[in-house]
Amino acid sequence: MPSPRLLRVSAFVLAALLVPPSALQAQLSPAMEKAASVVRSRYTKREVLIPMRDGVKLFTAIYTPKDTSKAYPFLMNRTPYSVWPYGEDAYPPELGPSARFQEDGFIFVFQDVRGRMMSEGEFVNMRPQRAVSGAAIDESTDTYDTLEWLLKHVPGNNGRAGQWGISYPGFYSAVGMLSGHPALKAVSPQAPIVDWFQGDDFHRNGALWLPHAFNFMTSFGQPRPKPTKAWPPSLDHGTSDGYEWFMRLGSTGATRQYTQNVPFWNEMLDHPDYDAFWQARNLRPQIKNVKPAVLTVGGWFDAENLFGALQVHQTANRQSPTSDNRLVMGPWFHGGWERSKGDHLGPVQFGANTSEWFQAEVLFPFFAHHLKDAKAPDLAKATVFETGANRWRRFDAWPPPQAKEKQLYLQAGGKLGFQAPTAQAGSDAFISDPARAVPFIENVAIGMTREYMTADQRFAGRRPDVLVYQTEPLAEDLTIAGPPRPELFVATTGTDADWVVKLVDVYPDDFKNPDFKTGGSPWDRQPNPMGGYQQLVRGEVMRGKFRDSLEKPSPFTPGQPARVAWSMNDIFHTFKKGHRIMVQIQSTWFPLMDRNPQTFMNINQAKPEDYHKATHTIFHDAERPSHLTVGVWAEKP
Repeated sequence: MPSPRLLRVSAFVLAALLVPPSALQAQLSPAMEKAASVVRSRYTKREVLIPMRDGVKLFTAIYTPKDTSKAYPFLMNRTPYSVWPYGEDAYPPELGPSARFQEDGFIFVFQDVRGRMMSEGEFVNMRPQRAVSGAAIDESTDTYDTLEWLLKHVPGNNGRAGQWGISYPGFYSAVGMLSGHPALKAVSPQAPIVDWFQGDDFHRNGALWLPHAFNFMTSFGQPRPKPTKAWPPSLDHGTSDGYEWFMRLGSTGATRQYTQNVPFWNEMLDHPDYDAFWQARNLRPQIKNVKPAVLTVGGWFDAENLFGALQVHQTANRQSPTSDNRLVMGPWFHGGWERSKGDHLGPVQFGANTSEWFQAEVLFPFFAHHLKDAKAPDLAKATVFETGANRWRRFDAWPPPQAKEKQLYLQAGGKLGFQAPTAQAGSDAFISDPARAVPFIENVAIGMTREYMTADQRFAGRRPDVLVYQTEPLAEDLTIAGPPRPELFVATTGTDADWVVKLVDVYPDDFKNPDFKTGGSPWDRQPNPMGGYQQLVRGEVMRGKFRDSLEKPSPFTPGQPARVAWSMNDIFHTFKKGHRIMVQIQSTWFPLMDRNPQTFMNINQAKPEDYHKATHTIFHDAERPSHLTVGVWAEKP
């Protein structure tokens, strides 16, 4: 049984595990029950309904220190995932983002957002922001009204407040920092949702992240006609084989047979392009005039909201340049800095308990300084973990301006290098068959696994519908910082196609694996399990019809060359001496993303007979030099 620290019951954990609060409560170990008794001994719990400006009341659980000898700041988490456990006599095993917060003393506030669980009102996914004055309401006005009530009705507060949250609660934190309330001094959006069509959770450049979106929404998206403490049930697939289950389903639109009572899923399918529905849910235009100090947190291997973390920080820098805006990026999966040691993901090792360091040296000092006048922590503008080399780095800006752009060119014979091709002709082609789609993992899973972000890619590179290009073994370390930007010159016999680019770190065959633990599997007992490992560093897709515009898709002309270019999510990774850099290119990645019929159409309306094989060509000649632009960073440029 994991320790109470790793199984902290929070809104985030409930969402990530899709576990009903009642079920999780039944699973509490004696150690967790004991931890809850410690919380009870130190804090007094109060449950209230806080009125908003339009009369709607939001259910809020408030934990106040029993030591009344001093005043405390508020630390708030607003969530759509439940403020479990309900009842003024029911206490969770821990409070706050880490144990240090509970020990030091804060007034912890957990709130069911409008329309969720025990709060009144109508819930709107990624509620679009409106004016923050008058009778109009949005999540920022609800934040403002909540803080105003707390300051007036909770004794023993010092007049300051902070807010934090991971994933969807990260979105509410990002919106909260726009509320303008003068008491809100520090906010930490962690893995926040920013844009559900371009890069977060449900879509990547228009391609639907099928099992993640579907499995989540079939539970979370069920209607809640009245306040409830019960979590909606999850869909029973009847199998653990997601590849087979989604393939048998036949088409993306066939998911509707399971979602008659899930309005948002059907709305998603009704809006296949980046139209007003999605644009209204793009938070980036609203991130300006930020007043509180901001600490945005993300994970390099976050399969869900890596995009959101990077975008919140970069947008705030651009649109609110005078704000105190800092970034932390660690080697974490989604929320791994709170619910894991952060020392490995799958068999890939990071060399230290990165989560403990972050909690002790960054997160707690940030809030303690702004809310309690503790010593100002020595935080860089960007504190980022260098994967591959396994060390923290500090920068005055992210990406580091010292990184020099270079082009990694696809070359004949499956080669990859920084020299541009000179041949007048050169290309590679493969047949993409939606009926035999390339799997995204080698093993079986019903949903999106977090480990796919560092998974071994050898199984994919051996397929005929995956093109592979790689360098010679590196003569010295090479560090890439910032967003890799593919620019492909392509042709297809169809009228649409997906282009998946994967940047891979190829370990030497004689790589000496460090001591690691992944659960005592037979893999661990191999003499050299990481020899030749092909670690995914970053993989992204561009749905071809959106190559020029997410708003206005356009078809390919069969056989006619076209340019497809986009920006992938940032990396900070060192390819060590003796390793190779590999690029894999494919057109299916199933069931991680939905299948493209390879015919220009509304994919969400496709029928089984609309899916066709197509031949895709990648050019790599002097006139059409397909490549990745990368930022090469050196400590001493």
